[in-house]
Amino acid sequence: MDYSNLKVALCISKFNYDHVSVLENSVSDELLKCGFNQDNIDKFYVPGALELPLILSRCCKSKKFDALIAIGAVIRGETYHFEVVSDQSAMGIMNVQLQYDIPIMNAVLTTNNDDETILRTGTKGIEVVNGLIETLNTLNLIS
Repeated sequence: MDYSNLKVALCISKFNYDHVSVLENSVSDELLKCGFNQDNIDKFYVPGALELPLILSRCCKSKKFDALIAIGAVIRGETYHFEVVSDQSAMGIMNVQLQYDIPIMNAVLTTNNDDETILRTGTKGIEVVNGLIETLNTLNLIS
């Protein structure tokens, strides 16, 4: 499948951006390696993971994109906030995907500490883009 004409939006949380930026670059690099066109990749930034579903929804409503990738990092702290943010952002991402029938890859890391986050940012970008390609290919078989 030729991916060069597909429009992809990367929706990126700025919270924990020191980690998120590594993941953002990994996703972008892997998209280009797999044949996506730089001119067809748009990036949108939001404050945190809880704002991702809204920006994803707006991207879907625009009908400008063939696929979306949500990128962020939620690192466990000492309060229950980690569970709320992790659960609600994941549920919001899934709900938008199902509502608009547009593939949305969830690259929001949920880790216990910085060390785990560093380990995951190195591989998650490749995994997410490979998952997107597999999903697009499967959807193409159904269409």
